[in-house]
Amino acid sequence: MTNEELLKEITSMPEEDKRIIERLIAKIRKRLSASAAQPVEKKTSFRDDPFFGIWKDREDMKDGGAAWVRKIRTEQWDRSDRWS
Repeated sequence: MTNEELLKEITSMPEEDKRIIERLIAKIRKRLSASAAQPVEKKTSFRDDPFFGIWKDREDMKDGGAAWVRKIRTEQWDRSDRWS
C-alpha cells in the first residue's frame, strides 16, 4: 500500500478508529525511540572470551581432547565390569 493509499484509508475512517491508529503510531514511535537509545552491543568472537584456550597447555588435551573424552566416557559409561 502506498503512502497516498494509506492516507486515503485513514482519512476515510471514523474518528474513533483514527484515534486507535494514532495511539498505535505513538506506541510504535515510543518503542523505536527506546530501541534507538539503547547502545548496540558489539558482537565479539568467542575466541576473545577469557576462558577460551584455558586448557591449551594440558598434556592430556594435546589431541584436542578426543582421547580424554573417550577415557572419561569409558570410565563413566562402561559397566561391563560392574555386572560380574
